[in-house]
Amino acid sequence: MTIELEPRGTETPPTPLPILSHWIDGRPVEVLPEQTGPVYNPATGQVIARVPRGGKPEVDAAVAAAMKAFPAWRDTPLIARSQIFFAFRELAWKHREELAALITKDHGKTFADALVGVTRGIETVEYACGLPVHLSGMNTPNVATGVDTVTLRQPLGVVAAITPFNFPVMVPMWILPIALAAGNAVILKPSSHTPSATQLQAELWKEAGLPDGILSVVYGGREAVTAIVEHPDIKAIQFVGSTPVGRYVYEEGTKRGKRVGAFTSAKNMMVVLPDTDLELAADAAVASGFGSAGERCMAQTLLVAVGGVADQLRPMILDRISRLKVDDGMKPGTDMGPIYTREHRASIIKWIDRGVEEGAELVVDGRPFVHPTNPEGFFLGVSLFDHVVPGMDIYNEEIFGPVLGIVRVDTYDEAIKLVNGHKYANGTAIFTADGGAARRYQLECEVPMIGVNVPIPVPAGFLSFSGAKESALGDLPMRGLDGLKFFTRQKEVTIRWPEPGKRPALSLVFPANS
Repeated sequence: MTIELEPRGTETPPTPLPILSHWIDGRPVEVLPEQTGPVYNPATGQVIARVPRGGKPEVDAAVAAAMKAFPAWRDTPLIARSQIFFAFRELAWKHREELAALITKDHGKTFADALVGVTRGIETVEYACGLPVHLSGMNTPNVATGVDTVTLRQPLGVVAAITPFNFPVMVPMWILPIALAAGNAVILKPSSHTPSATQLQAELWKEAGLPDGILSVVYGGREAVTAIVEHPDIKAIQFVGSTPVGRYVYEEGTKRGKRVGAFTSAKNMMVVLPDTDLELAADAAVASGFGSAGERCMAQTLLVAVGGVADQLRPMILDRISRLKVDDGMKPGTDMGPIYTREHRASIIKWIDRGVEEGAELVVDGRPFVHPTNPEGFFLGVSLFDHVVPGMDIYNEEIFGPVLGIVRVDTYDEAIKLVNGHKYANGTAIFTADGGAARRYQLECEVPMIGVNVPIPVPAGFLSFSGAKESALGDLPMRGLDGLKFFTRQKEVTIRWPEPGKRPALSLVFPANS
């Protein structure tokens, strides 16, 4: 379905814009033009497609299809299920560059960065291919005379995933394969800002053999989220996004008896000790702070420089900043693409304004940057603050943009106190040549994902991804065995098969394990 744009005077009418669609019960769902919103190419600022604005009717339809399809999917043999995941893995790998290009077109990040995100998502698909092994139960014989116990893990039913704009392939691939392989039916509510790669994923799942109704995609904003949270037949929700929305999903979802995992905002700190390889540390600070225009929850946005090392690091960082190329993410050699929306670009500029008002030293100002050939694009240069201190808003809050702050402390003890005292706890890193200091940091740091000379400590796809404090709400991390536990219900079955003629006598005494 397409929308004809209004002709401008005597000009040739432009090419009609494609309309992406909800995906319900194994097929696209057409919508009226007035039920859609624009999709922008951030590099040009132009509208390139339209995307539906769904809500309760679409969520209801998706859940109805899921409820109908779930029993057969739950009862599908594990090996038969796993064959679908092997097929999807091959399709995703075959289309990895196409998926990456769609991400760059909608989001703006560089093609190379988008491609790595796709391959990191495929890691979890590969893990899901082996879930028949991880779903195996436990048999405990003779827990009492003639009594055995079997431990089972079974799917919850219909579950939901609410995923963000910045990783429209990787994050769904961290959630969907585990939920589906465990035997659930899934409603995916992705970001409407980056829908193109989501649309292709839905098509690839169908091509891989996933039964109709087992995966549905509903686009939309607040109304769609509310419908998911309030629907009585959705048993669990995994959410990735901002803390305010995540808190709403967690509080309202758990109040309704749902299992909820909400992975939310971050303000990550990279601690640099004086004994480290400063060239390595400078590279890491620039890469983690400005990669993907800072639109990553794992970006290291505060560099905590210990013992005067800031004076050595600062010129090295400035040298690297001076050589960064900000351009269209599809152009070879581009280091950083545009911001994902015009509105978010404006919000980042306000944060930079706020940092100046608070007294931090703005060493590099990215606000004046205008792309020479695409001035309407949502481009922004990188910014570097020095002398950022606790209590400043730019220290406390997530900016989610290409803004790096240097925090100066005298000792390691001061650094670890800052890291542990922050309200967010998602990922952190320490750069040092001292194994003892690194070991101490691992043990004393209260952040769940830690890098040692690794700036973005995102674990491999078969391991857990987590957060703490205001960076995560819920008791189980995402992915790996924890993801499997999240999307299954454990049962303990106690079994007795009395021998002929040996039926036990009636007794009102509580059963004894003897």
